[in-house]
Amino acid sequence: MYTFEPDKTVLDKTELTLISQYWNACNYLAAAMIYLQDNPLLDEPLKSEHIKNRLLGHWGASPALSFCYIHMNRLINKYQLDSLFIAGPGHGAPGVLAPVYLEGTYSEYYPEKSETINGLKKFLKEFSFPGFIGSHCTPELPGSIHEGGELGYSLSHAYGAAFDHPDLIVTCVVGDGEAETGPLATAWHSNKFLNPKTDGAVLPILNLNGYKIANPTILARISEEELLNLFKGYGYEPILVEGSEPQVMHQKMAHALEHAVNQIKHIQHQARVEDKNGRAKWPMIILKTPKGWTGPKTVDGHQVENTWRAHQVPLAGVKENPDHLAQLESWLKSYQPETLFNHDGKLIPELQAIAPKGQSRMSANPIANAGIVRQPLKLPDYAQFAAQVDAPGKLKISNTSVLGEYLNQIFMDNPNNFRLFGPDETASNKLDAVYQSTQKTWLADAKPEDSDGANLSVNGRVMEMLSEHTLEGWLEGYLLTGRHGLLHTYEAFAHVIDSMFNQHAKWLDICKHNVEWRAPISSLNILLSSVVWRQDHNGFSHQDPGFIDLVTNKSADVSRIYFPPDANCLLSVAEHCLQSTDYINLIISDKQKHLQYLTIEQAKQHCKKGIDVWDWASHSEALDTQSQSVDVILACCGDIPTMEALAAAAILKEYLPNLKLRFINIVDLYRIQSSDEHPHGLSTSEFEQLFTQDKPIIFNFHGYPWLIHKLAYKHNASARLHVRGYIEKGNINTPLELAIQNKIDRFNLVLDVLNRVPNLEGAADGLKNKMQQAISDHLNHAHTYGMDSDNISNWQWPDTNFEVEVNDK
Repeated sequence: MYTFEPDKTVLDKTELTLISQYWNACNYLAAAMIYLQDNPLLDEPLKSEHIKNRLLGHWGASPALSFCYIHMNRLINKYQLDSLFIAGPGHGAPGVLAPVYLEGTYSEYYPEKSETINGLKKFLKEFSFPGFIGSHCTPELPGSIHEGGELGYSLSHAYGAAFDHPDLIVTCVVGDGEAETGPLATAWHSNKFLNPKTDGAVLPILNLNGYKIANPTILARISEEELLNLFKGYGYEPILVEGSEPQVMHQKMAHALEHAVNQIKHIQHQARVEDKNGRAKWPMIILKTPKGWTGPKTVDGHQVENTWRAHQVPLAGVKENPDHLAQLESWLKSYQPETLFNHDGKLIPELQAIAPKGQSRMSANPIANAGIVRQPLKLPDYAQFAAQVDAPGKLKISNTSVLGEYLNQIFMDNPNNFRLFGPDETASNKLDAVYQSTQKTWLADAKPEDSDGANLSVNGRVMEMLSEHTLEGWLEGYLLTGRHGLLHTYEAFAHVIDSMFNQHAKWLDICKHNVEWRAPISSLNILLSSVVWRQDHNGFSHQDPGFIDLVTNKSADVSRIYFPPDANCLLSVAEHCLQSTDYINLIISDKQKHLQYLTIEQAKQHCKKGIDVWDWASHSEALDTQSQSVDVILACCGDIPTMEALAAAAILKEYLPNLKLRFINIVDLYRIQSSDEHPHGLSTSEFEQLFTQDKPIIFNFHGYPWLIHKLAYKHNASARLHVRGYIEKGNINTPLELAIQNKIDRFNLVLDVLNRVPNLEGAADGLKNKMQQAISDHLNHAHTYGMDSDNISNWQWPDTNFEVEVNDK
């Protein structure tokens, strides 16, 4: 551990003066953008009309953020570093916007905010102003890959950016309030996954300013010994920089940051030149500064600086209170803006000269606009991995095991820009074929017994950690800096990343609609396996398909949901998702063995359509979608619901051969939505061609049934649409028993058809009795033997005179 005292040999007198002035300029702009809508350089006495009507923004963390930013700039110039800056404190945008504007990047992206007096006025006014930018480091901010709208993700984003960028140093400022969140707490362990030979580096800076919005922070109220031991325990070399006197702190920080950067270079030299593999003891900085540093000391008799009162707007009554207005003017003038900017509003030349230039600026680093540097994945022809389907519903294999073979080839073809992320479940989710070409990233200690199947390697590209938060953060950081990846997890636990998913979806949506200069990035691909319907031993706690509902709440411009019914459809969907950009693609596919239905060509066409009639499972007279010669539509979405729906269709074909049943399978969930609401949706005429205008629809769905009603509400079908899905019934059940409890099973589906198709007369009565008896018999069998009967477990689509071709309709 190092506690850094001032070292006057690091910054000479001239450098100290310039960096102090530059920081004053940053602090002036940070405060001014919270308050001012006019009089940007105080060229006249400050008046009430110069103040915004609503004071929105956060001052407290801003000075420390710009302090870190400009000190990193000095080292970028000195060592020609490639660097990004990530601001963890959520509302600390003024502390980053200010240096980004001062180094000229902001004006390059937004010429109307030029480095002139009028441009500066616009820049200040439009911060946290209706119709313009928010108080986070939003997507509109050049150089940002992390908004901070929700605390906790900065460090995992930083490590995700560093993976496979060997020359990059990501400076990540972590707020001490943010450090209390679960995602951030687990992200400290990311240092065990950073390979100094092939990856870049992350330099965490914990800004210990002591307070949250209304409380002290935990890490600020433990002893120094305990604090340092915490980070030593995480495996870092902590460097403590503490104080409040600016001139002294500039010398301390310059010394500390230089030591940290040189330590990073030493670690990388040992790995890359001396070939020393293993986990490094990376540096991190603990920066202890006052909350609201350099701002008002007291307001109305209350201490402000170095208390929670500095968190947001220290002087809130400036529009009405002349004393507050005078204090604000005094505060702003304390930075001496007249010495920092010329009369035209531009930073004086000697200060401009100390900022990096061109793409060396952290705000102009191309990887922060990842679409510029992104290279498409080299995708093999997925047909070579296809399941050999000679007839529908005969072959039974694991769909995800086939996907694993495809992913393995992707790893071989893309050795430096693709990673697989999952919480200790790569083998469990049947994706372990990837271990033929790569292994799990592991730089912590390994034991001899690990060689027997643990698949650990310092050079591995499979990222496993039992924290979906960290995995999701890594993947987002990886994608946001130009690469590709896939996250897989158990369906029930995807909710762990609900809010992270929300933040990324909002980022993509803002980029698509508001930030034209951001180039498209690789889509965020999530595979949910070990699904609700196959929790034979985990029980009720593992039964929750609700992540699907969450995704449907997001913008239609960014969200996509796919339910491939078999392995060949899964291959087709995966290929589509992995080459797409600017979407969040959710794929739901169970890992257990399932029946296969479509050849690879049929699967390709089926997935392209997203929804289609399966001729071989339908009555011949119900196939013509231009005709209304249909008695009932049996629709399904999801691999298990598809199998149960097919089994129901087989029963109906056997017992009611004249029933005109149309069987529809849905791969793309949004196809059932109206085209008015989603670009993948069906028009009214398309919907009525498939589902008719008036016939009953029995819909067997993977998730909660009311979701289908929500999506299809604009179609004139609510009175005839009957949806079966998961209704929170279950425990330790056999597969069929769980299906029966939620009524997605074949027998209940047959009953649904019989109860909703008119004019079946007495033909249905005997079949109803058979179905009710079958339900009772199979439940008794499960409770007696602890498993489903063989004719359920080994069920296949019957050998009858049904065509196997998928109509190209």
